Amino acid sequence: MGATRIGRKPPRVGDQPLFRRMLIGIVLVIVALLIVAPLVVIGVEAFSKGWAVYRDTIIHPDTLHAIGLTVFAAIVAVPVNTAFGVAAAWSITKFDFRGRRFLLVVIEIPFSVSPIVAGVAYLFVYGLQGAFGPTLDEYGVKILFAIPGIILASMFVTAPFVARELIPLMQAQGRDLEEAATSLGASGWRTFFSVTLPNIKWALLYGVVLCNARVMGEFGAVSVVSGNIRGQTNTLPLHIELLYHDYQAAGAFAASSILALIAVFTIIAKVTLERQGAGRVRRPALVANPAEKTQ
Repeated sequence: MGATRIGRKPPRVGDQPLFRRMLIGIVLVIVALLIVAPLVVIGVEAFSKGWAVYRDTIIHPDTLHAIGLTVFAAIVAVPVNTAFGVAAAWSITKFDFRGRRFLLVVIEIPFSVSPIVAGVAYLFVYGLQGAFGPTLDEYGVKILFAIPGIILASMFVTAPFVARELIPLMQAQGRDLEEAATSLGASGWRTFFSVTLPNIKWALLYGVVLCNARVMGEFGAVSVVSGNIRGQTNTLPLHIELLYHDYQAAGAFAASSILALIAVFTIIAKVTLERQGAGRVRRPALVANPAEKTQ
């Protein structure tokens, strides 16, 4: 009798069928109302006035310029933040130095600061009344209300994404492999490309995907520093707002459908990378295998 009691598993939360079905039902209802319904509305309203209006909105010069500027901002911001994320994760996880925890806190700041606040901060730094504004204006360098300001704002809000994905993984992996490669005579670059990169590639790609999606969908910080100049400094989210304020609801939804498609492709890429990276740990080529050690 005692052995039976000891071997009996304690009841788990949700074992009761009624509770389990109720919980799943609540989750499905919330997902349907908060996520699925808006996407459906975007698709329906985008074509509410026919294919011709949808096509004319997409091929309009202002829309094409907004799409091009959004893509350009992503092309610049994503590689820079990828390099920053890899460097930050490498420094924090592979080295011990004074200020390491402070660096972790600084990397997390864009997650805790409102994007609009970040945009206003850039005004006080690069604006005409800011710290560097008069000097930049004297040399004819324009940061705010121009493309450089949009790129800087996009880089700020997306700075933590790659680093945030890499740091926990690289901390869990430790430093043994890199130290082994170094002891075998590998240089720093050889160690990174042959040892570190193969072990972090899926997390790196995942962070890049999230960073790219955030750059293309960023509104708050960019709206402050861009000036909202139609056909010049309008990214796609800002262009959608202008169309809506101009009472062109169908056009606004048509442009929104592009961002919705980006979101869907981002989810697909996220799921694919999670499946590809689950349980995959590549053995570095520089670490000798047991067969080589016995020879």
